[in-house]
Amino acid sequence: MVEAFVGTWNLKESKNFDEYMKALRVGFATRQVASMTKPTTIISVNSDTITLKTQSTFKNTEINFKLGDEFDESTADDRQVKSTVTLDGGKLVHVQKWDGNETTLVREVDGNSLTLTLTLGDVVCTRHYTKAE
Repeated sequence: MVEAFVGTWNLKESKNFDEYMKALRVGFATRQVASMTKPTTIISVNSDTITLKTQSTFKNTEINFKLGDEFDESTADDRQVKSTVTLDGGKLVHVQKWDGNETTLVREVDGNSLTLTLTLGDVVCTRHYTKAE
């Protein structure tokens, strides 16, 4: 099922990303730069380990994880979080926890489209990606 997510995904559209970053307490200058970047996400699977790379002119990140196993993650905005990624109903659900806070990143694929829904409290951001040829 994870195979549907494998590939290179280019950001095409983003809604409410600045509000989401504000909710994360990301500083103004960083938000300005981040909201202008169009990151590429590369997802690969090797045995039972999933690699998720995010590349942009702003910052590159990479996480490697096994479904259901908690791992330490350093986010693009430099938060140190405990993360767990699970597969739930065909959706890749990524939960980040830090300092009593929690945000959820849900990825779902429909053909050549990937939708990333970011939720923190009552702030919801959607980012739409298309698969690279």
